[in-house]
Amino acid sequence: MEHLDVLIVGAGLSGIGAAYRLQTRCPDRTYAVLEARDALGGTWDLFRYPGVRSDSDMFTLGFPFHPWKAAKAIADGPSILDYLHETASTYGIDKHIRFGQRVVQASWSSVDALWTVETGDSVYTCSFLYVCSGYYDYDSGYVVDFPGQSSFEGRIVHPQHWPADLDYTGQRVVVIGSGATAVTLVPAMADTASHVTMLQRTPSYVASRPARDAFSDRLRAVLPENLAHRLIRGKNVAVSTALYSAFRKWPAHAAWLLNAGVARELPQSIPVDPHFTPQYKPWDQRLCLVPDADLFKALRDGSASVVTDEISRFTPQGLLLRSGQELQADLVVTATGLRMVALGNIQVTVDGRSVAPHDTFVYKGMMLSGVPNLAWCIGYTNNSWTLRSDLTSQYVCRLLNHLTATGTRICIPEVDPAEYDAPPRPVVDLSSGYIRRAASILPRQGSQGPWRLRQNYPRDLVTLRFGPISDGVMQFRRD
Repeated sequence: MEHLDVLIVGAGLSGIGAAYRLQTRCPDRTYAVLEARDALGGTWDLFRYPGVRSDSDMFTLGFPFHPWKAAKAIADGPSILDYLHETASTYGIDKHIRFGQRVVQASWSSVDALWTVETGDSVYTCSFLYVCSGYYDYDSGYVVDFPGQSSFEGRIVHPQHWPADLDYTGQRVVVIGSGATAVTLVPAMADTASHVTMLQRTPSYVASRPARDAFSDRLRAVLPENLAHRLIRGKNVAVSTALYSAFRKWPAHAAWLLNAGVARELPQSIPVDPHFTPQYKPWDQRLCLVPDADLFKALRDGSASVVTDEISRFTPQGLLLRSGQELQADLVVTATGLRMVALGNIQVTVDGRSVAPHDTFVYKGMMLSGVPNLAWCIGYTNNSWTLRSDLTSQYVCRLLNHLTATGTRICIPEVDPAEYDAPPRPVVDLSSGYIRRAASILPRQGSQGPWRLRQNYPRDLVTLRFGPISDGVMQFRRD
């Protein structure tokens, strides 16, 4: 059994960022990163489907301590993975990663003030457990059992498990879905497929933007790298925060603006309504980003099309829709969404008591009520994931240093649900299907104070970096 001061679970964006903050701000503490897979990178190592890319700019999705140097602000998956490898190697983080270590159970003992962490073949103890594995299930995506699937004579694949040997050259492809994965797959596959159809039951809001940021290119050409990176990052945060606030305040105007932008890009044969006119308000679900208008280019040149309808059943040659139309297909890609998990599906116990994440409230967007010395790193839904995850890691370091300075060993947020004047909500508060399906397992957030997870980076920056550690809610104990 090996003991470390801190165990980080997950070697993706969050875990690598957490390791850097820990070794620079708490250099006296030992740590290791436990990674279930055989390679670092998390999401960016897992997803290998055609065209996989970020839907956030890399100046904010990248780390503030390691500037993004590539030309494209909206980057492809392989480039992001290279960046993560480079970061881990540059700062020696890769030497702390233990691969093939899937954490299955974590047990807290108040008597010892320690976590006992079990993987498939190893046991560790630690004083603080930091779960940085996000909230997606890496083992399987969300799969819909459509009627008649077994009769289909073609091939069906899910983007989360893309076959390395899949050759769709000259094939008729139907991509089921309307979210970020679907709008990425359609233009990427249209280059070599015979034709690609995006089949959606309901549409999403879609926005186009250049993959390269002309303003950023100009700044990087004349300013030192680190200064340019800080200025670009600050500008992008300010713009995205302002747009989100405006869209939420004036949803009707935002919807008109988004629809008008799509209308300018579409051919006359494809109407905005119903194909790109959702029934929800902008930012009730995430916006789908289309870099360099690639989806619309494919729709204009006829290599791709969009159909808004419901699936009645699969047929041997394709899919029969509710309208009676039949789509012919050689390959069907089910971009039907992801599964969410809480705390990486780790079974957590506190002094022998099993912890159900849904029964807990999230403190400052990271710690769970009644659970000592544990943080869960999650990012924003309305902005780059790393903006929030990096603030969380900096706060965890502040918390660890506070424990040292005060001679305490245990920190535990305690909540009184009677304080709330509104029903609790899932920690990820969007109306997307994958979030609604996970509402019964995710931790909850309240309506006020440290129990509310705000989608506001400037406010979180002040609160998490400069706000008091002792706030009357977090309890500190020596034993």
